[in-house]
Amino acid sequence: MVKPVRVMLENGKKKRVVASAFDWPGWDRSAKLGDDVLAVLDTYRHRFAKVSELAGYGDEFGRLGDLDVVERVEGIGMTDYYGVSGRTATGERGSMTEAELDRKLALLRASWSTFDDAAARVSAELRKGPRGGGRERDRIIQHVNGAEIHEFAPKVGVKVSLEVRDDREALSGYRDEFADAIREHHARGEPARSWALQFLIRRCAWHMLDHAWELEDRDLTDAQ
Repeated sequence: MVKPVRVMLENGKKKRVVASAFDWPGWDRSAKLGDDVLAVLDTYRHRFAKVSELAGYGDEFGRLGDLDVVERVEGIGMTDYYGVSGRTATGERGSMTEAELDRKLALLRASWSTFDDAAARVSAELRKGPRGGGRERDRIIQHVNGAEIHEFAPKVGVKVSLEVRDDREALSGYRDEFADAIREHHARGEPARSWALQFLIRRCAWHMLDHAWELEDRDLTDAQ
């Protein structure tokens, strides 16, 4: 049976709009206001399909139908500035079943793996952007893992040193601790401070995938 993809549109005040397929954490894309953000989101369907396959939900993802806007919300400053979702979708506010939690944590873990894989195979020097800017590979790795450790994980009580991001074994252990903490908060019916647990998972997955795809798009391996 074909199911539509539930999408929330988050409109910034001046510049950008974000489309979030909130049932599939990490599948969020942005566009300039007035552009077809749904078309942009759909162009990433094949890339997210690899994430869903890695998580063990490839068949379910492959049966999805068209994008269906079920909610429109007003964005925040970061919506305009970074093209990032800052609002919780209505469908993310309720409690999850154990199966739903397992599914979303599997997609988060697949996002971690997707980022790690991209970081391991792209060139150290990356293709510059239109204005000549952009972080190089190692700076992106530090930024992505550092942001999760410093900003996101503490929302469920996980506090580790930033040095963990530079140690592969320690990073794996931290991620297990982070996932376990999300489970514990879910079991107690507690949010991630001011964030819903489902939004926390989506935000973390989006950040990993956004930069994983950036690494792939800016890779200079073939050129070298």
